[in-house]
Amino acid sequence: MSEAIYNADRSVYGKLRRRVSKLIYRKPARLEGLKRPLITFSFDDAPQSALTEGARILEAYDARGTYFISAGLMGAESHLGAYLTGNEIRELADRGHEIACHTYEHLDCGRANAQTIAHSLELNRAELAVLGVTGISTFAYPYGDVSPQAKSVLSKTYASARALHHDLITTGTDLNQAPAIGIEGDDGEAVGLKWLETARATRNSWLVLYTHDVREAPSSWGCTIKTFETLVKSARDHDLEIVTYAEGVRRAT
Repeated sequence: MSEAIYNADRSVYGKLRRRVSKLIYRKPARLEGLKRPLITFSFDDAPQSALTEGARILEAYDARGTYFISAGLMGAESHLGAYLTGNEIRELADRGHEIACHTYEHLDCGRANAQTIAHSLELNRAELAVLGVTGISTFAYPYGDVSPQAKSVLSKTYASARALHHDLITTGTDLNQAPAIGIEGDDGEAVGLKWLETARATRNSWLVLYTHDVREAPSSWGCTIKTFETLVKSARDHDLEIVTYAEGVRRAT
């Protein structure tokens, strides 16, 4: 992931593309009869602190998370810190966490053509397969940007693709462009706690939270160790059921 600030396409075409994307290649969720709300804790790009701190905290509460991996970033470093190595990704899988996909090189699906997207997805799955990680069923859009061509490709490849717009997943939500809440920046904890309360008050709902690094001094796209543990503990205290993203999709289909 580049340290440069991401600039969304604000052109008329970009706005139209995003509007059309919401209307096509939809996969409506069906969430009925849940005894309690679901919640997923996920990590995008997956820097090492998502393992050393994120996984540690989740496991302390007998929970597991979802790691959306861009395999082309393995072992590199950025403003998020060092990224997971292949051995660390395999370790996460062995410990029961879900390994899921980004694009291989953190490609922006909103601006790439279908062939380029499909090639990047294939590269990512192949690289993870070398590590022994197969059967990957879920995806998250890098930068959260979506296009009709991206949804067309992804709907044939994954059971669900997570985006970044804010909402709960309830019956009728599009699992090919699913909402999620970022727990990042100075207000990440407050935002996360607010949405936990919203999920708690909403029958048959599923809340997906995401961050990047989990450190004492995180990047603008990460959260502190205290914030992450506060949110995991709050989920337990509020009796939300912590599930991986793949398990949430299974329950919603």
